Amino acid sequence: MCTYLTELAEIQGSGKGAAGYLPLTTAMVCVDHPQHAPFEHTVNIDFLNPAMGPSARVAVELTEESALALIDAIRAALAAAPPGLASAPQS
Repeated sequence: MCTYLTELAEIQGSGKGAAGYLPLTTAMVCVDHPQHAPFEHTVNIDFLNPAMGPSARVAVELTEESALALIDAIRAALAAAPPGLASAPQS
């Protein structure tokens, strides 16, 4: 069953798309049918820069277990680094 619920987050970073690296400004997350992964449903994450058009996108389709493992890995990596090391510069 698709939830049709989409979560958006403003982000700062870069991703590598078909044309090379691009600045990313938005992350869009939903649980839905994948386009490519061989599963009925996946956690779909699109990293986007809407100002650059529809091709400015990096897409990821993960199983629920993989998405949760990614969350844990991100939290562990951040916990192991000095606080603020990967933060955006303060103006």
